[in-house]
Amino acid sequence: MQDRFNLWIDKSAIGLSGLCLLHCLATTLVIALLSVGTTGFFQHDIHKIGLALAIPLAVIGLGRGVFRHRRWVVIALGLVGIGFMAFALTMRHGHAELGFTVLGAAFVAWAHWLNIRCLHGGTCREGCGCP
Repeated sequence: MQDRFNLWIDKSAIGLSGLCLLHCLATTLVIALLSVGTTGFFQHDIHKIGLALAIPLAVIGLGRGVFRHRRWVVIALGLVGIGFMAFALTMRHGHAELGFTVLGAAFVAWAHWLNIRCLHGGTCREGCGCP
């Protein structure tokens, strides 16, 4: 039961990271092509919502995983990613904000992917990516 819950948390977090990447890339493309970006999916406040979802998913999913597999680099990568995403919230819309958000989402997704590998392969194996 706990394994299924952890797997669900990690996969949800990876999906959220993917939505974040989609949002950032789609917003940039639409703004560049149409010079609009004032409603719904394209609003800057969606970053706050995404971060509010990413933080508890990372804490629960990665935290529970680390206590089982003891690969602390997994939670470190997640925290670095969340830090990048939080830093991006302090910026105006633009290339720097996009870069930090995408980088942060990539780090969080990487951490959850490693967590899945470490948890659901039993113990970490050669080539799993965990140090």
